[in-house]
Order: sequence, then C-alpha cells, then structure tokens
Amino acid sequence: MTTINGEVAAGFEPVREAFATNFDQHGDIGAAVCVYQHGRPVVDLWGGIAEPDTGRPWERDTLQLVYSATKGATATAAHLLAQRGVLDLDAPVAKYWPEFAANGKADIPVRWLLSHQAGLVALDQPVPLTEALAWQPMVAALAAQRPLWTPGTAHGYHGRTFGWLVGELIRRVSGRTPGCFFAEEIAVPLGLDFFIGLPASERGRVSRMVYQQPEIDFTTAPPESIPEELRELVAAWRDPNSFSNRAFQVTDPAEIDFNSPEVQAAELPASNGIGTARGLARMYAALIGEVDGVRLLTPDTLASATMEQASGADQVMVAPSRFSSGYMLPTDTNPMAGPHSFGHTGRGGSLGFADPEHGIAFGYAMNHIIGGPDDVRATLLVDAVQGSLK
Repeated sequence: MTTINGEVAAGFEPVREAFATNFDQHGDIGAAVCVYQHGRPVVDLWGGIAEPDTGRPWERDTLQLVYSATKGATATAAHLLAQRGVLDLDAPVAKYWPEFAANGKADIPVRWLLSHQAGLVALDQPVPLTEALAWQPMVAALAAQRPLWTPGTAHGYHGRTFGWLVGELIRRVSGRTPGCFFAEEIAVPLGLDFFIGLPASERGRVSRMVYQQPEIDFTTAPPESIPEELRELVAAWRDPNSFSNRAFQVTDPAEIDFNSPEVQAAELPASNGIGTARGLARMYAALIGEVDGVRLLTPDTLASATMEQASGADQVMVAPSRFSSGYMLPTDTNPMAGPHSFGHTGRGGSLGFADPEHGIAFGYAMNHIIGGPDDVRATLLVDAVQGSLK
C-alpha cells in the first residue's frame, strides 16, 4: 500500500481516500493532488515513486511535466497582457506579428488563436525537431502556413501549434519569451513551482514519466471489435492525412521524448510545462480570487477569458469540445467541478482548473501516462472534491 503524505482540511477526507484508491486500484505510480478553496489550500497530498528505475520517492517538491495542462498557464499569460491593455484579443494577430498575415491570415484575430479556430493545427512541411525546440524556425513556418480550414468557421484542437502561436504573440508584445514572461509575472509573484522551459538547476526534482501501452491497439484491431462510439475516432487515427494525426506531427520526428533534458529545457508552451500540482492549483486560485494578497485577473478580464468561444464537433479530437479564449470548458466527458469551471487537461490525466461558483481550484499531476476512456483517476478526485462540498 502506497504511503500518502500531506494534509487535508476537515471535510475533504474523501479526496485523500480517492487519491489512495488511485494508487491501489487505478495505476498511479507517483502523483500529487492539491485543492484550494477561497484562496487557501484544503488538500495537499503526494505519494508514490518519482523514478521507478531507481525507486526515488515522490517528495513534496517533486516536479512533473503536465503536457497540455500547460496551455492554461500560457493562456493566463496572454490574458494578463490583455488586462494591461497591450494585447487586444479582437485585433488581428498581424498587428503584433506582421509576418503572420501571409497566406490569407491577415484578418485572423488573436482570440481565434486562443480558441482553436484559426485552422493552423498542422504544417504542410513539418519542422525538424531540433529547430522547433529553438523556437524561431517553427514560428516562421506557422507564419507562412495556409489555414487548413476557413478561419472562424470551425474549431479543432491545436494540440502542438497552440504553444508557438500564442507564445509568439506573448513574445512580440512583452519582449520576453513566454516562459520568461510566465516566470517573472505569474510564477514569482505567486511563489509557484511551475516552469515553461525547465532551468538546469531544477532537473533533479523532475519525476520520470512512464507510458502504459493500451491493452487493445485500436489502430490495428478488426473494425468489428471496436466499440461503436469510438469508430469515428479510430477511423481518424487510421487516416494518416486526418487532422487528428497531422495535428501531432508538426515536427520531424513527430514523436517527442518529453523525458529528455533538451525537450524539458526548451519552451513548448502547449505541452511541456513542468511543476507541482500545488503550483497548478495555486495559479487557478489566483485567477478567481486573492491568494496571499495576489490576484492575477480582474473579474472583468476573467469573464472575458472564460466566455465560450467555440463548441461542438472538434476537427481534431473528433468529439464535441468547448473552449473559451485558451481554457477548456466543461463537457460530458471533461472532469471539472461544475458548469462554470474552466481549466485544461493534459495527456495521460493531468488536470488544472478553477470553479468560481464554489471558490475551488484544483491541480493533479502524475507520472503514469495512461489516458483513454479507462483512465478514471482525475475524475475520481474531482468527484471526491465535489462530494466534500456538499
């Protein structure tokens, strides 16, 4: 039985129970969960193994890469710039990034980059990975790229390109890389353990990810063995020209080793944020209220940031999705706490979100990348938080 470390406030004991159950029954190897309520931590738990090869335990300050949960941090940086009046979400991207106007993109507003409506989910010619990690070659390729659908007429999850698109706007407007801006304007004021571009000095604290192979490979399984509700998605996976495939093949090679020091040190604002569950929860807490005297966004800015911009059929995920300007919004399959929640999931189960209705902010980070419909870990934790509020 895994030892669970940390504290929970009275009334939130079900979260500890769900966290322990995730280790005992649902595959967690090393993980942490944190919940804030009205600006104060009420759950702060961690346990398990950070590095299975050596047995290194998961400590209070263990860092974990959280994949696309990073997008919530990047969106927050963009909204902070909007709040300061230096980034207009309804202005053309080309106002700040003139080269972006190429190939019919002159009128695409900033908001469509944030809400996955720009049609720039993939590249006609993938960029060598070493160049993508260097930043400039990738943003040049995106500036030259033609949209893959008429912008504004549909939405599709910009799984990889979101980070370079929104990150370049942050760089153009602030004069700082997105990771540097996030560190100086968000992480330092709040005391967050969260990085977009890991400093070499923090490398020793990072947990190593473990990837679970699916029991059934739907990409090769006979069609009759595939559940009917998954057939459209599986058909997209099997089509090399589908947006579902191309959106994650913007580099050459397409597969990225997120355990590698070079990848973790680069700034990939869509997918390589590294931090603690506590850091995620604390950031979201500071979006909906004060945390130790710091509030990131005013109520008016937050209302604009979290207003629905796109919903319905997703051109990449082949399932209904909902987005505000940079944050995911709740759907039937998205584990958040209520209809007014906003946040972002990450590959394999990581999750950060806020629920302003209940004053709740949540962060979950883990190193066992499972994913798919059978991964219930985040859902069970969120259900336990909801149960604790009743």
